[in-house]
Amino acid sequence: MLELDHISLSYATDHGRNTVLRDLNLSLDSGEIACLLGASGCGKTSVLRAIAGFEPLDAGTIRLDGCLLSDQKCCMAPEFRRVGMMFQDYALFPHLNIADNVGFGLRRQSSHERRQRIHDMLALVGMSGLDKRYPHELSGGQQQRVALARALAPAPALLLLDEPFSNLDVDARERLAFELRDLLKAAGSTALVVTHNQAEAFAVADRIGILQQGHLIQWATPYDTYHHPVSPEISAFVRREALLAQRTQACLRGAPAACAAA
Repeated sequence: MLELDHISLSYATDHGRNTVLRDLNLSLDSGEIACLLGASGCGKTSVLRAIAGFEPLDAGTIRLDGCLLSDQKCCMAPEFRRVGMMFQDYALFPHLNIADNVGFGLRRQSSHERRQRIHDMLALVGMSGLDKRYPHELSGGQQQRVALARALAPAPALLLLDEPFSNLDVDARERLAFELRDLLKAAGSTALVVTHNQAEAFAVADRIGILQQGHLIQWATPYDTYHHPVSPEISAFVRREALLAQRTQACLRGAPAACAAA
């Protein structure tokens, strides 16, 4: 469904150009959920921006379902890519109610089709009956669900999610990560998620990509990422994050010794 072939991307700075992605390759099958995992500044969001059409490539190609989206010479406009994006801050329109937020990308449909699609998407994310409320009347988790419903409503071929749990408290993140996976699978969506949190990546993804300084170091299933890391650095990164997650959970459960160790 998605093919990134040797893509490179850089941004202009006062001192020339800063390369943020270097010769990156990955592919994603239809219906798969993948996650890009790495520290802040490693290039994760830049991958999403390139796929969405917000940034032109320096080299390489991006194809979606066999259609060329970007290369060195052309960059298809975002609105023609059949790519949906759920932003880190959800970007819900505060002056629109929930139904109008979800239906924002459906203006070419008839009023009946639009109402039915809004109804179906709100039912999918467990928000039926809240269509007349406004974003400020919802919790963070409910806003996340509405943002997901809005991104899914136009039936994109590919859904991109940029740090979808960053605005939620620690206790809610892991639970909602599993819920997000279930919702995406129920919708039959092909999705690429960006996060710096390993627990979220392992909860959501069929395939995990680890980025370091613009390079894709490993692209594998969660099992292989954990049990068969390609380098000692990735092994240390994965197991250190897993240990921190265990200690955080122990802290939340009120275990003083683990809290002190964390």
